[in-house]
Amino acid sequence: MLNLVLFGPPGAGKGTQSAFLVQEYSLIHLSTGDLLRAEIAAGTPLGMEAKQLMDQGLLVPDSVVIGMIRNKLEQNTQAKGFIFDGFPRTVEQANALDALLSEKQTAISAMLALVVSEEELVKRLLNRGKDSGRSDDQDESIIRKRITEYNQKTAPLAEFYANQGKYIPIEGIGAISEITSALKTAISKL
Repeated sequence: MLNLVLFGPPGAGKGTQSAFLVQEYSLIHLSTGDLLRAEIAAGTPLGMEAKQLMDQGLLVPDSVVIGMIRNKLEQNTQAKGFIFDGFPRTVEQANALDALLSEKQTAISAMLALVVSEEELVKRLLNRGKDSGRSDDQDESIIRKRITEYNQKTAPLAEFYANQGKYIPIEGIGAISEITSALKTAISKL
């Protein structure tokens, strides 16, 4: 089973590249945002718990998110693998994910990390903000704050997966096809 963590700061190209990886390798895309919305729409107990917390402006705890991922794994037992997008975000979440996958007799195959300079990220997000209508992509100070938050809280995951021999940095600047090719090359070596 091919289980990938697609990693990188906001604007690195994770959405663009995850769409390719899902299609190329017949993986199930696990985006925590999509999972939350689906569980809420389905009215599941986990979804209702998440909605209640979100309505109060609170973060959904890791246990609820892991429960949603567990549900998705159990619904897709014949899957060739999964691509985790937006999760894990912390070392604690990575440990919880490792434990869950171990229960299912599988593991993370690799963390593919899209490496992009801060200046390029700011440029990309400001450009995306022109088309997307997302207010958080239209203000440079907010963008820089998101990148700083990522560097402080999420970037330590690179070391976590490097210690497991699973961290693979991929140059995230260049033509989309070049980045896709670099990802395919990395996956072919797994």
